[in-house]
Amino acid sequence: MYKNAADILPRYLVEEIQKYVQGKEIYIPKQPHKRLGWGERNGTKQWLNMRNQEIKEKYRGGASVEALMESYHLSYESIRRIVRE
Repeated sequence: MYKNAADILPRYLVEEIQKYVQGKEIYIPKQPHKRLGWGERNGTKQWLNMRNQEIKEKYRGGASVEALMESYHLSYESIRRIVRE
């Protein structure tokens, strides 16, 4: 969302930025330690962790790799990777 720098930054900082960029939109990235990891914002990572845990439990319970492949629509290699973790 577009914000006018003069509305949110101190005047001295706006003047300093204007030495480098004038009348242009710029992107200011988040600090690295404040960035969310892949899938953390929308819950995908948590969903995949829960699915993988379910696959491991079913495998330990006797489900075959082939049955898990069909149930979860994953490749042989994907199932093997999950159950080895």
